[in-house]
Amino acid sequence: MSSGREPWATRWRHAPLPVALRNTASTLFREVKIFDGRSDQLSDPTNVLVTGNTIATISPQVDPAAGGEQRTVIDGGGRVLMPGLIDAHAHLWFETLPWQVGAAADSSYIDIVSGIAAQALLMRGFTTVRDAGGPVFGLKRAIDEGLVAGPRIFPSGAFISQTSGHGDFRSRYEVPRGICGHLSHQELVGTVAIADGVGEVLRAVREQLMLGASQIKMMAGGAVISPYDPIDVTEYTEAELRAGVEAAANWGTYVLIHAYSPRAVQQGIWAGVRCIEHGHLLDEETVAMMAEHEVWWSLQPFLDDEDAIPIPDPARRPKQLQISNGTDTAYQLAKKHQIKLAWGTDTTFDAKLAGRRGAQLAKMTRWFTPAEVLQMATSANAELLAMSGQRNPYPGRLGVVEEGALADLLLVDGNPLQDLSLVATPDTCFSVIMKDGRIHKNELAS
Repeated sequence: MSSGREPWATRWRHAPLPVALRNTASTLFREVKIFDGRSDQLSDPTNVLVTGNTIATISPQVDPAAGGEQRTVIDGGGRVLMPGLIDAHAHLWFETLPWQVGAAADSSYIDIVSGIAAQALLMRGFTTVRDAGGPVFGLKRAIDEGLVAGPRIFPSGAFISQTSGHGDFRSRYEVPRGICGHLSHQELVGTVAIADGVGEVLRAVREQLMLGASQIKMMAGGAVISPYDPIDVTEYTEAELRAGVEAAANWGTYVLIHAYSPRAVQQGIWAGVRCIEHGHLLDEETVAMMAEHEVWWSLQPFLDDEDAIPIPDPARRPKQLQISNGTDTAYQLAKKHQIKLAWGTDTTFDAKLAGRRGAQLAKMTRWFTPAEVLQMATSANAELLAMSGQRNPYPGRLGVVEEGALADLLLVDGNPLQDLSLVATPDTCFSVIMKDGRIHKNELAS
């Protein structure tokens, strides 16, 4: 018989912030032009009142005294107010440490390094990330509780990978697993869950949901840095992928898959996957199939340039070049078939590269207008994140400057709709950075 009391884990997961952490202050942005996350034009000069963690009023007639004694007034002076940026494919646990260090370091050390990286990420204007794999549940909790500054995190938890898939980083001496089973270091710290067969996939997915995953990441195809899988291989069977999709759907959320090849992506679509990560080698038939099934495509601007992810083993460099050579075609096909596009970086293993997130956003003008790029990195990415349904850890509207939306805001010196390169220099470009109604940077304070 039910006691009528909510389970402890559920209460903890959705518990409101303690009173001391709730934001009751207000901020008035005066004389700002708004990029609302959806339009390709700026608004006329107006005022924006933030109360608590939401945008309360947008109007030229906002009373300068509105907001009470805890009010902060910021004179925008015609600057542009826009939504905080969203990276739809981040890996905060792997953000800055070289692969060789992160693969063997103590997890408590990596947690501290990740916290520092998260704070730097917020100060570059990224107020939300969808973490596409890694043990970031503790980091997310610390940020949410105000112990460390950082972006909102939509966590996927451990990668779900088959044996020999992109996620299996065991040494050869760790194979076979053995009849009694044993877990590798990466499994023990929560980087990956190696699962073979429908039953193991169900268990692995359910474990990540239990820990607090807002969506599930499965490895469905070959990759660059993993040691055993060629780029062309298809990973998991359709039945295994469908098991993951159904387990996530039972919790009201969705599965995203890592895949580059047409066969891997097509199998994922038939299994009910809702978002494809990467996909730089897709053909037109597969992209048309994505459009028909309204599947999201989370593409990254992988080029053979200064932002290429460091590869620990030179033998895998040809795979990286194969992917970067497909990037132009991938974006062209996405535009042709009007795919729902998300923007992310997949930034990993390099502190310098992590500092160039804004530059990676700016380079998107190779394929899109500045307005299209900013729409992708704000309102479109927010729409994708909202697919996590009731597993959404931050209920409310993100990625827009609208009344009632969550107050994640950037005040920009200059017009990013005319010059997107501004976002590549966040130290000088962003005068104010606000997340959840709290000001983390204010260069205009008297």
